[in-house]
Amino acid sequence: MFNSLSDRLTATFKNLRGKGRLTEADIDATVREIRRALLDADVAVPVVRAFTAAVKERALGLEVSQALNPGQQVVKIVNEELVGILGGETRRLRLAKNPPTVIMLAGLQGAGKTTLAGKLSKWLKGQGHSPLLVACDLQRPNAVRQLQVNGERAGVPVYAPHPGVSSEFEAATGDPVAVARQGVAEARARLHDVVIVDTAGRLGVDAELMQQAADIRAAISPDEVLFVIDAMIGQDAVNTALAFNEGVDFTGVVLTKLDGDARGGAALSVASVTGKPVMFASTGEGLNDFELFHPDRMASRILDMGDILTLIEQAEQSWDKDEAARMAKKFADQEDFTLDDFLAQMQQIRNMGSMKKMLMMMPGAANMREQLENFDEREIDRVEAIVRSMTPHERLAPKIINGSRRARIARGSGVHVSEVNGLLERFGQAQKMMRKMASGGGIPGMPGMAGPGGFGGPRKKAAAAKGKKKPRSGNPAKAAQELQEAEARRAAARTAAPTGAAFGGQQDFDPSAMNLPKGFDKFLGK
Repeated sequence: MFNSLSDRLTATFKNLRGKGRLTEADIDATVREIRRALLDADVAVPVVRAFTAAVKERALGLEVSQALNPGQQVVKIVNEELVGILGGETRRLRLAKNPPTVIMLAGLQGAGKTTLAGKLSKWLKGQGHSPLLVACDLQRPNAVRQLQVNGERAGVPVYAPHPGVSSEFEAATGDPVAVARQGVAEARARLHDVVIVDTAGRLGVDAELMQQAADIRAAISPDEVLFVIDAMIGQDAVNTALAFNEGVDFTGVVLTKLDGDARGGAALSVASVTGKPVMFASTGEGLNDFELFHPDRMASRILDMGDILTLIEQAEQSWDKDEAARMAKKFADQEDFTLDDFLAQMQQIRNMGSMKKMLMMMPGAANMREQLENFDEREIDRVEAIVRSMTPHERLAPKIINGSRRARIARGSGVHVSEVNGLLERFGQAQKMMRKMASGGGIPGMPGMAGPGGFGGPRKKAAAAKGKKKPRSGNPAKAAQELQEAEARRAAARTAAPTGAAFGGQQDFDPSAMNLPKGFDKFLGK
């Protein structure tokens, strides 16, 4: 969603690289470009004014003029100010001291409240809670049925005493306030610790909508009122948020459809204008495309700095601990990496979700956005098909796969022989890297890791060079003299070296002088 804004800001900061000192004209030009980028991204004008004023004031201060790298210091300032307008810090759900915790969802029709209810319930269930969904949207056609389907997919029960309407020509007959009140009572009776109340929306803000939402709030006294807003609606998001804040007094914001291609400036405006934090973000159609909103991580994504922490959290949630332990043991035992292991690792990566989304969280992903956009998610399926078309023996010993076997594997997996060849070549490289790491050599070419090309390689070479004997002279008489001198130095070192404790103890050590416990002398080899 923030691709356009990210590209504009990244291009602006490129002009600052390599400058040892920034003039006031440089800062004015940078702030001007930032202002244009934010306005083009549909960020509210008051937010843009406050943001650029804060950036300019800090950029003209001592923290930039005295910095060793002024360009990076400006980027740091912009990052911190972005975090500020996004809410400052992560805001988590406030759970009731006496369960159940009641969460009410409010917003316009089409913002994605019902889908979000299913996502939120599954996320809470994964956190160890036992949520209950309550269907209070009785006027949108099939809204109750949609919530029931989402509840089934999430494995969460749904309280829906009234079926609602099935077409736009039917008049709503149920009482959503009574359903909400009964739903909370049902949750208390069934010992659910969280209740999620899905309310009705309208195509626009009107008095009837606000009155109904206010009545439901008064009836159930929710612990959290989440305003669900479509991040793609543009400047009108601010007016809608202000209207709901006045009518319902929500406690937090949920942004939906962050995977869209709109400019997304509304998302940057709501928290700053309303003073209410963004708490969650919906990033796709699936029930798992839902995450806690971290202002600092979102600012890093916008500035193309990546979001490694979210990537790690996703890996921890989806990674199979038993499989990881098995691979660790295999690694420690220096067993060979096989195609079965390769297939298992590919399946682990698939469980983490979309490869494209994960790669976009890497720092510098904007530089390869075009390649990522063209990335085919089905590539993993093709790799799996190729490996599964091999016999168990071929997976253990891929060197036996000759031309006829490759042709058979290609026919079995529905791919061309060249794709089989490419996979085997990549696997061979991965296998070599695994062998190198298992033997303690580290990752070849990886800075900070032992191995050729890394920091470990030069260290080992230096240590080897240090202990290597100096070549003797080509003159026989001089070579013999050097040999005698080296032997004399070694003899002198043996005489001078202490044979006792390493910290200056006596050479003739008597354990009985230390008054050790009875039987302890066996540990000293006595």
